[in-house]
Amino acid sequence: MGLQTEDEYVEKNNKRLRRGYTTGSCAAAAAKGAAMMLLGGERIDSVELMTPRGILLELSLEEVSRGADLVSCGVVKDGGDDPDTTHGLLICAQVSKCRTPGIYIEGGAGVGRVTVPGLDQPPGAAAINRVPRQMITEGVADVCRRYGYEGGIQVLITVPGGEGAAKKTFNPRLGIQGGISILGTSGIVEPMSERALVKSIEVEMNVRIAQGAQVLLVTPGNYGEAFLKENMPLPFEKNMKCSNYIGETIDMAVAKGVSGILFVGHIGKLIKVAGGIMNTHSHAADSRCELMAANALRAGISREGALKILETKTTDEALDILDGEHVLERTMGLIGDKIQFYLEHRSYSRIRLGAVFFSSVRGYLGETKNARQLMEEI
Repeated sequence: MGLQTEDEYVEKNNKRLRRGYTTGSCAAAAAKGAAMMLLGGERIDSVELMTPRGILLELSLEEVSRGADLVSCGVVKDGGDDPDTTHGLLICAQVSKCRTPGIYIEGGAGVGRVTVPGLDQPPGAAAINRVPRQMITEGVADVCRRYGYEGGIQVLITVPGGEGAAKKTFNPRLGIQGGISILGTSGIVEPMSERALVKSIEVEMNVRIAQGAQVLLVTPGNYGEAFLKENMPLPFEKNMKCSNYIGETIDMAVAKGVSGILFVGHIGKLIKVAGGIMNTHSHAADSRCELMAANALRAGISREGALKILETKTTDEALDILDGEHVLERTMGLIGDKIQFYLEHRSYSRIRLGAVFFSSVRGYLGETKNARQLMEEI
């Protein structure tokens, strides 16, 4: 059960990885299967679902419960080789008849509730996104036509364990409370999908903009978030994460018309930006030692010191060498200038950009020329 064999795998980085299917596909399949049992009167064990991606799924129906006027069942979420917090959860649909024609979709226990503007659904609505709602509606409508039913159908989506799982997702940061979101635009989970990660950044950015932010406060990772919270007089609750996707974050901010971004990040990530590297994942590029050594030479370090930096494993080791030769502050200033140059180069200077950088051992190391003004505006 699941994807058809020819669609089940994808080749990435010389590895054969298994695709999965979204919570939206699970909800749509469960709703379709429950509607078939409600209107057809017979139990079924699986249901076929065509995804927006054009890939056909055959999904098993679990925990079937049938009554005269109500049927419920569930589909287990399978993230393939890109399992996330929702992998293995049972996505359930309870389907019943109602007098008013139409298909009405609501979220119950384990499905989050939107509390802020800027998301796919308005405040107060269940966090069942537009495409999954469309998939549920189309699947149930097809069943109604098949059985000649012209009345209304109520669909209630629930997720046992969804509230606990949601605490490990972005939902609390996004203002979605009480459960997970029912998501998916293609119906298919691509293993290790950069597109999905960038999309999650865009969703959080939309929330910040809807809350009135003109200057975005962005941390690439957990270290940046922790430093911001403990050491900077800025509203921590306004920060958003961009992971390794600094370039994509800038691109999206430009397209959405924000006036600026302040990045707060560990020197281990932002040193790469000083070389024009806008995806800071080590798989994309890792020139930390080379960039540190080059800027240290410009700051006056000895040849021997620069060679030592090239042999270091961590940026903190390199900082110790810079400090030992009394060029730490000068080197950080030059690195800040380079970070500013490449940030502006990425945006073609269409928005104001700045950065604050630090180390976990030494704390604050420096900032770019625009950082102070951006901090004041935030």
